[in-house]
Amino acid sequence: MNPTTHLALINVFVGDIQGGLGPFLGTWLAQAAHWGPSQVGLVTTIVGFATLALSGPLGALVDRLGRPRMLIAAACAAILVGTLLLLPARAFMTVLVAQFIAAAGGTLVVPAVTALTLGMVGKQAFPKQQGRNQAWNHVGILGAALAISFGTPYMGPSIAFWVLGGLSACAIVAALTTPGKSYNGRRAVGWKEDDPDDKPERSAVLKVLSDRRLLILSGALALFNLANGSMLSLLGQKLVASGQDGTGWTARYVIVAQAVMIPVALFAGSLADRRGRRQLLLVACAVLPARALLSAFLSDPYWLVLAEVLDGVASGVIGVAVPVVVADLTWGSGRTQTALGTVAAVQGVGGALSGWVGGLLALHLGWTWAFLALAVPAGLALMMALWLEETCAPGGQDGAGGACSQAKPPEGESPEGESPDGESPEAGSPEGEPSGDAEPRRGEVGAPAGP
Repeated sequence: MNPTTHLALINVFVGDIQGGLGPFLGTWLAQAAHWGPSQVGLVTTIVGFATLALSGPLGALVDRLGRPRMLIAAACAAILVGTLLLLPARAFMTVLVAQFIAAAGGTLVVPAVTALTLGMVGKQAFPKQQGRNQAWNHVGILGAALAISFGTPYMGPSIAFWVLGGLSACAIVAALTTPGKSYNGRRAVGWKEDDPDDKPERSAVLKVLSDRRLLILSGALALFNLANGSMLSLLGQKLVASGQDGTGWTARYVIVAQAVMIPVALFAGSLADRRGRRQLLLVACAVLPARALLSAFLSDPYWLVLAEVLDGVASGVIGVAVPVVVADLTWGSGRTQTALGTVAAVQGVGGALSGWVGGLLALHLGWTWAFLALAVPAGLALMMALWLEETCAPGGQDGAGGACSQAKPPEGESPEGESPDGESPEAGSPEGEPSGDAEPRRGEVGAPAGP
């Protein structure tokens, strides 16, 4: 089996399990343990902020170990264990611990899959492969949602556990059966593949994370999530308030958005090289205020499908653009996954606050003005994206005119000299494979297979 086929399978299986039970957690605890909304909300808030704090360190773990297949398997095992522990759990602390284990596994999956992708296909092919990864990811989410929707009348709410458990087990098998030689650790971080004696120093963590371009990107994504995170939930509540079937329409909107994200992710992966990364970010950030305006002024649930089509466009583009931009900005530093995890943490803060902010806006301003108010951070995200210079323009050049795939230190750091943290680049070695000529060369894997 082609290594990129294994990668496609991994992305299908991890698509729905990254958030654990997600929205099904509240339904399960309400029915099985008779929990109230406040208890469910407290657990999800505590676990949410705890996993945000882990995003950066888990990304650093991926950079340090350089064994993404093992880490993907370990992450999926944690999700499986945490999900199964929730089945008999009724006490608050038991539920909290089980949900934290599952959520921590989900947090580790993203940087590990990104590292595996870079180590397989290299920097040049990464944008298109990331588009394929995201497309398969959304296929998995869509398939799981359909399986749970159709299976619930026959198996009850516990079907979510069995779907997630089955996906976790399949992801573990797909990760462990991926050929070890398909991954090149030096390729994954931008070091010379054919010179194992070339051992660049890792860039200091603070030097990478203080890069002005990463800070702008993180701020834009935090504002994006602040605006985006609560919109679907508020739409459902708005429909309930008008006497509509909010739950049924929310499920339909999720399916519509995920279906739109599949072709959008594929197109964005191709467009990243042809039109540049910055344009992708601008499209995603420009679409979000339009979605807020549609949600504010439309009340017919059928017409509101248009708003969720825009959700699919914005989220589909962001899922491709962010890892590609982070890879551009940190290429050769040995800290790509550290940076990606940290950016995800800042982005997640906006998402964590969105539900609370959106609820307050709806309570005090009403539905129309709440959505209009959420368009403000969306507009600010667009302004910050305009401020971010291109990281890889058409023709394969960065903002300074250099090759995007060229290994280079973060902004403001000299290419030579010892890293202040004194760390060695041992994580760049291939995953359990001999170095040097025994490693595959760039392009040996072959062209990534499309979905």
